[in-house]
Amino acid sequence: MDYYRQSKEDVLKSINASEEGLTSEEAKKRLEKDGFNEIKDSEKVPTWRLFLETFKDPMVIVLLVASGVQLILGEVVESLIIFLVLILNSVISVVQTKKAESSLDALRDMSAPEAKIIRNGTTQTVTARELVQGDLVLLEAGDSVPADGRIIESGSLKVNEGMLTGESEAVEKHSDTISNEAALGDRLNMVFSSSLVVYGRGSFVVTGTAEKTEIGKIANMLSTAESKQTPLQRKLDVFSKQLGIGILLLCILIFAVQAARIWLGNSTVDTTTAILEALMFAVAVAVAAIPEALSSIVTIVLSVGTNKMAKQNAIIRKLPAVETLGSASVIATDKTGTLTQNKMTVTDYFIPGDDNEKLDTNPEKWSKQEQLLVNIAVLCNDSYINEDGQEIGDPTEVALINFANNNNKDYNEIRNSYSRISELPFDSDRKLMSTIHMLDDTKTMITKGGPDVMFGRASHVLQFGKEVPISKELLSQFEQANENFSNQALRVLAYGYKRLPEEKTKIDEKDENNLVLVGLTAMIDPPREAVYGSIEEAKKAGIKTVMITGDHKTTAQAIGRDIGLMGEHDIALTGQELDAMSDAELDEKLEQISVYARVSPENKIRIVRAWQKKDKVTAMTGDGVNDAPALKQADIGVAMGSGTDVAKDSASMILTDDNFVSIVNAVGVGRTVYDNIKKAIGYLFAGNLGAIIAIIYAVIFSLPNPFTALQLLFINLVNDSLPAIALGMEKSEPNIMKKKPRDPDEGLFAGGTLKAVVSRGVLIGIAVIISFYIGLEQSTEMGIAMAFTTLILSRTLQTIVARSNTQTAFGAGFFRNKYVIGAVLLGFVLYAITILPFARDIFSIPAAFGFNEWLIATGLAIGAVILMDIVKITLYRLSKNK
Repeated sequence: MDYYRQSKEDVLKSINASEEGLTSEEAKKRLEKDGFNEIKDSEKVPTWRLFLETFKDPMVIVLLVASGVQLILGEVVESLIIFLVLILNSVISVVQTKKAESSLDALRDMSAPEAKIIRNGTTQTVTARELVQGDLVLLEAGDSVPADGRIIESGSLKVNEGMLTGESEAVEKHSDTISNEAALGDRLNMVFSSSLVVYGRGSFVVTGTAEKTEIGKIANMLSTAESKQTPLQRKLDVFSKQLGIGILLLCILIFAVQAARIWLGNSTVDTTTAILEALMFAVAVAVAAIPEALSSIVTIVLSVGTNKMAKQNAIIRKLPAVETLGSASVIATDKTGTLTQNKMTVTDYFIPGDDNEKLDTNPEKWSKQEQLLVNIAVLCNDSYINEDGQEIGDPTEVALINFANNNNKDYNEIRNSYSRISELPFDSDRKLMSTIHMLDDTKTMITKGGPDVMFGRASHVLQFGKEVPISKELLSQFEQANENFSNQALRVLAYGYKRLPEEKTKIDEKDENNLVLVGLTAMIDPPREAVYGSIEEAKKAGIKTVMITGDHKTTAQAIGRDIGLMGEHDIALTGQELDAMSDAELDEKLEQISVYARVSPENKIRIVRAWQKKDKVTAMTGDGVNDAPALKQADIGVAMGSGTDVAKDSASMILTDDNFVSIVNAVGVGRTVYDNIKKAIGYLFAGNLGAIIAIIYAVIFSLPNPFTALQLLFINLVNDSLPAIALGMEKSEPNIMKKKPRDPDEGLFAGGTLKAVVSRGVLIGIAVIISFYIGLEQSTEMGIAMAFTTLILSRTLQTIVARSNTQTAFGAGFFRNKYVIGAVLLGFVLYAITILPFARDIFSIPAAFGFNEWLIATGLAIGAVILMDIVKITLYRLSKNK
């Protein structure tokens, strides 16, 4: 129910309560009916089940079967390595899942432990979980609000609701009825669970507990919000199934053909031994064809990306978020502190007859009016900067003392020169604050406040250092200046003074009349300097930036236009306007809406889902509890380092500097990481394809197996890990941030990867077959040795070509990636071990295999690699000319 639109009397009547509180008997009945005031824990999946579910992947099943057969056949080391990799991946997955569950636990911990209430007509303290609808709760500064409720009494009650609204400024509460529909942040006669009382006192009647509170609704949304798989995860899932089935069929075919030849061939051969060898070879083919290290390599490359992002103030909580960022096409960002500096700053001022755009950097050159304006701003002000440099006090007042400091006038110097005699504190009804000081040896009351109020109480204006009676023309100048500032969404304060009799030591509201107007100051939370360039960079990268803020529409629009986020035809909506739109209307206008103001948690999650319906990979920033559901729903949730634990636990990434610029930088890193993952995938499958082509060729033409099972497993060990990881260290391709975001539905081998795999795989296969034939002219053993040499060296050297899909090895900077150079050299060293005398028999390298044979096999490998670069550049240029 909209309790804020009802009078307090009607609210009490509708929930059958009174200002004397409930009786204990009635409270007990309501507690039995509605339950405790706490967020219920949802049933969690046991850890052991989470662990087992990670083994459902088809590729994992194939690898488990293959490693099981290897174990039976005595290949213990290879089998254990595969088991170890699979278990490690499962453990990482379970840890990530368990961490994600902690966001609801954090919400649960935010509830207030105790509450001061009136029951049976007396004041008593109960645990917050015992509160029921109708309880009358008393509040004072420092209390955490224990439930949602309608204000009954307010004595300058101020509440910080930042965890719900996203705005850090405390809100002053009252008990009056609000007739119009209002957004959550504008329901000034309501308080909400888990918000904090920062000033004053008051009382409220509980209207909602547990899941019926605003924080409870967020907990419900958080539990129902979908955790999204990343685009890469979705592609790998689909491809794993297809690859697993394909390789299984291939291995069955190879085994069937070889088994048939054994049974139908020479009867002198030991059939059992031959069949087991054929089975072992089929298993080896499966292990060679499946890049079992792929998931580990992806994890390692993502980890490298997280380290790069950490150096740019972006901490990744969930590894796949790195890749998701790279495909982001929409960034829905908060305003305060992310796009802006989160620090109110005086940006302009007005003094009648003064055309100066800013104060002179030398205070001695200030006019009398400028000096007085700064003095009033500093003296009629309770904020200060402590010994540790911390700014203490209301952000608006802190901005005023910084106005003096930033213009080379120490605020402490002003205060030491004019000590405060008396004061009349700020009051939201008066919208004024006044203090008494000795100025020019005269007792003077100085006042600051809202322009409209100050204009109505002024009788004179200080102009060119003289007090002149206020006229329509002078008042018009002040009103016009105020209007100009307001149109720029600037917060305006007016300043004035009044001379007092010498004997006057106290002032009251009646004294705040017949003021002499001095001038105005205008302030705003200004945009971060680097945001302008980042917004433009995001546009060039094809990324739509959307501002979602709890601030007022006018302020949000002004910031949006200033930083270039809002274009000529873009529009802004309030949360209420969004609520009034149907899903079809929102879908139609979505791409035009650049600013959302005064939004609710439901609004935020609806905006994210609307973009996701358009298949846009969406990043969402936030810092409050109210942001948590949308952070979880988004493809990537980005929490602020200064935000709540609930927001951080729901997010995939945390910005330590709360800066939008860091998001855009992270997108660049994410794109590079994805590029590098695809390079690693291309490298792995091109090498595997080369081996498969040679094997299938031999099977079709009834040739001997070109490799032994051990050779295939050794090649897998040498070529399927370190070189692929080294490719993950590659630096960004040119113009990485000038490309459009990739289509989230594009295939894993799109963007030239399939062409690279096929062309490089075919060239490797041809080189191996030629080498095999040359060796067969001497003997089967020599053919196998030469095929093995050509395959392992061509796959190793392929690492250099795989570094870029658009540049040659030299164009990409031959020595730019030291890890690739290291991986290639290590590959050569490991191969060299196989041709040492003690290892030749193990790897089926005959004694006759000498320098000439090695030179031919190596030359074929190098030739294949050179052709790879030529084909790559040719295909790239042809694609550009289309």
